[in-house]
This record gives sequence, structure tokens and C-alpha cells, in this order.
Amino acid sequence: MMREFTRGMSLLGGGFRYWRRRPRLMALGLIPAVIVAAVLLGGLIALATSVSGITVALTPFAEGWPGLWASVIRIAVGTALIGAALVIVAISFTALTLLVGEPFYERIWRAVEDDLGDAPPASDGGFWRSVADSVGLVFRGIGVALFAALLGLIPGVGGVISAVVGVFLTGLLLADELSSRALTARGVEASHRRALMRQRRALTLGFGVATQLCFLVPGGAVATMPAAVAGSTLLARELLTPIAQRAEAPDRNASA
Repeated sequence: MMREFTRGMSLLGGGFRYWRRRPRLMALGLIPAVIVAAVLLGGLIALATSVSGITVALTPFAEGWPGLWASVIRIAVGTALIGAALVIVAISFTALTLLVGEPFYERIWRAVEDDLGDAPPASDGGFWRSVADSVGLVFRGIGVALFAALLGLIPGVGGVISAVVGVFLTGLLLADELSSRALTARGVEASHRRALMRQRRALTLGFGVATQLCFLVPGGAVATMPAAVAGSTLLARELLTPIAQRAEAPDRNASA
């Protein structure tokens, strides 16, 4: 399982290597990422500056509590709010960036397919399919954010548990959405795609968690997005590799 997890992380590394192989094409992928990141960063800064007032407004029942306990519950609520916001920002960033930059990112994943051979035929997914995918991702992300926020309310350890669970669940969502273009082009529908990911959960988690952790680094989301698209194409091909072929073939996708 750990080997599969690290293999999934290495697929993101394979995506980063396309900065050396296709620098101009990868640089184009920065444009929509910068635009969306600037908008979301403004919202995140606004939340951070007002989180104290929001936590007080959400905990009026703590007004009569002793100072220590009121502080404990408000810190827990504030931590949960920030954690949930980070999940929603990561998911919204991915959904909006893929939507805004669809032409750029299609060129990236198709370049990876062409380099590795046996590329699928040109697809005609359409703008509205991309919109539906993005909206669905945001709603699923809100569900993860609410769950992580509830975990964050656990006294003492809630912040740590919420952060870990949030990263893992968000990673699964990111892996699903990022790889959807490459898999759909090969005729893999959403239900089949998720079944493939369940069969290789550790691989999917490794790629998704590595991507999410990069997104959490200041400026990392922008720099990582083109690599994540390239890496998710490697992930898609890996998910479709027959078991017998996996055992025989070297790790060529991760080193592409």
C-alpha cells in the first residue's frame, strides 16, 4: 500500500518534469491559475482578518463562560473555519482554474498523451460539461469542508484531525477531477472512473495528497497546476494499465 502511495506521489513529480520538456506550454497553464488565485486569495485574506469577529458571533452561548473555556471553544471554532475555508479554496481553485483554462490544460494533457503514445482521439466534451464538472466538484468540496470543520471542533486534537482528514479527502477529489479529462477522452464515464480509483485507492491518494500539499504552500497552487494536469494524465494511464502489464512494465510513466 505504501509503495502504491509513493508511486502516486511520483506521478506528480512526473508532471513537474514537463516543465523541462514543454516549458512554453506549461507556462501557458500559469495564466488562468494566476487569475483565479488572485481572486480567491482576496477572499481568504478577508476571512482571516475577520475570523475573530465571526467566531464570537457564532458562539454567543460562550459569553457567560469563564475566560479560559470561552477562549478554548472560540479557538476551536476559528480553527475549524480556517480549515474548512482552505478546503473550499483548494477545491474552488481547481474547479475554476480548469474551467477558465480549459483550452490551455487540454493542450497540456494531450501533449503528455502524444509523448507517451497511443493517445485517445480528440474529444468534444463541450463547455457545459466542464461547467457541470466544476459545479459538482465545488459541492463535493463543501461537503468535505463541513465534515472537516466538525472534526475541528473536537477539543485539543480537533485541529490536527481536521487538517489530516481534510488533506486526504481533498486529495481524492482533486485526483478525480484532474484526471477526468484524460479518462473521459478514453470513454471512461464518471462511475467507472471512480471504480478504478477505488481499486487503486493508495495510488490515487498519493497523487491527490501530494497535489493538495503543494497547493497549501504559498504560491504553490499556481506553480503546481500545470504539473498537476500533466501528472493526472499519467495517473489516468496508470489506472487503465492492466494488472499483468503493471507487474512487467517498469515505472515509465512516473519518469516521463
